[in-house]
Amino acid sequence: MYSKHKSYTLDDALAKLQKYCSYQDRCHMEVEQKLKSMGMVSQASEQIIIALIQQDYLNEERFAMAFVRGKFRIKKWGRIRLGSELKKRRISPYLIRKSLHQISEEDYIKTFESLAARKAETLVGPSKNKKKKKLIDYLTYRGWESHLIYDKVNQLFQ
Repeated sequence: MYSKHKSYTLDDALAKLQKYCSYQDRCHMEVEQKLKSMGMVSQASEQIIIALIQQDYLNEERFAMAFVRGKFRIKKWGRIRLGSELKKRRISPYLIRKSLHQISEEDYIKTFESLAARKAETLVGPSKNKKKKKLIDYLTYRGWESHLIYDKVNQLFQ
């Protein structure tokens, strides 16, 4: 019978996953999915994951820290979105808290202020209420806290 997966030896699969993890920090879930897509059996997958952790190719804390830094800096996500995205990737609550704490309060507020102001300038709509709703939806989707959003929206649309 023909298998749709190329078959990998343990060493081949490990080498492939080392490259996969070297290119970009990965979480355990991504590595598990990759192994599944390669058609690896669970015992082999476990051995590979253990080897990747021991060789420091796979480090959940490093992944969480890099993920938060990148998504905050580039995509301007708020803490709510960052936390929920990490939770989706099965990162522990401890590591989620730790990685979110690396964002200084000053940077967080500055980023929020500039994001909200920039978006507010681009909004077009027939009424002030429609613009307010669009801004609230935009900032909520990006994961910013509602108290920040409503204070800012009221300040911008006085």
